Amino acid sequence: MKKAIVLTSSLLATEDAKTAHGLIRESNRFAIAGVVDATHAGKDAGVILDGHPRNIPVFATVKDAVLAVQPDCCIVGVATSGGIFPGSLLEEVKDAIRQGLSVINGLHDLLSEKEEVMALAAANGVALMDVRKPLRMRDLHFWTGAILSFPKPIVAVLGTDCSLGKRTTTRFLVNTCKAAGIHAEMIYTGQTGWLQGGKYGFVLDATPNDFVSGELEHAILTCEKETGADVLFIEGQAALRNPSGPCGSEMLISGGAKWVILLHSPKRVYYDGKPELGKIHSLSSEIALVEKYGSKVIAVALNTEHCDLAEAEGFQRRYEQELNLPVLLPLEQGVEKMIPLIKTLIP
Repeated sequence: MKKAIVLTSSLLATEDAKTAHGLIRESNRFAIAGVVDATHAGKDAGVILDGHPRNIPVFATVKDAVLAVQPDCCIVGVATSGGIFPGSLLEEVKDAIRQGLSVINGLHDLLSEKEEVMALAAANGVALMDVRKPLRMRDLHFWTGAILSFPKPIVAVLGTDCSLGKRTTTRFLVNTCKAAGIHAEMIYTGQTGWLQGGKYGFVLDATPNDFVSGELEHAILTCEKETGADVLFIEGQAALRNPSGPCGSEMLISGGAKWVILLHSPKRVYYDGKPELGKIHSLSSEIALVEKYGSKVIAVALNTEHCDLAEAEGFQRRYEQELNLPVLLPLEQGVEKMIPLIKTLIP
């Protein structure tokens, strides 16, 4: 694995740095050697993320990071609304190029479309990679219907809103299944899933709409053919009823996911935290909506933002009583309680 530093432009402690958060937790594609974030320089990135040290230092500048850890490349570690470079992040990218680092960018704001950045990269002999650059049409797949006879259980990890931890929970589920002797695989659907080392999947929001269903189906069929997995988990995106980017029905209809684990934040009131987008619908109504698609919610997982442990466990007990479903606290308790239920899904 190439040694990488992650650029977060002082956003490390915010939801906009969720790409960095995923890489700090786990990456099978890059060895994460440091984070560049002036606000939190001198600290451990794991401590900033969730209080757990991970021996990933935070540096004030790209130059400081290069001198300390001698990375091979740098990764843009933010995922902003609209995918635009925020603040001084583009200048940090240019600093990295001048330091001789290749750059991996997951934003919609493509480096390959910035002439000055391309010229700088050429002058310094480094590579630029835009993870969200759309594939050529000849490399895309159209939906065939083969998924309708798929023999293995497919579980979609969806949410009632964006940025709830769908990808993180999916990885927890896959890793926990493997530890329990169940061969599970993940179908990633976002740039961070690829950055973390995902082999099967595609970047949904960089795919022309006509091919989203086909790319999802192709990833699932290829994964099962090549791995023989017992169960597949699809990483969800956005939310069924988030008006700024409704998503999820693809996983249920085109991806053949008959089972759903649904993430929810008990204290979040509005979609994306913005009153102008409207209030998030209740858990019970979201479960009913999933059932309208012909799928079944088998568990709820809670994002416990703004909750202490006692509050989180209180919400857990409340929802278990109200919904008669297992309720997970992935960050606090893990997802081991799902293993017996997942085993019942496997033919």
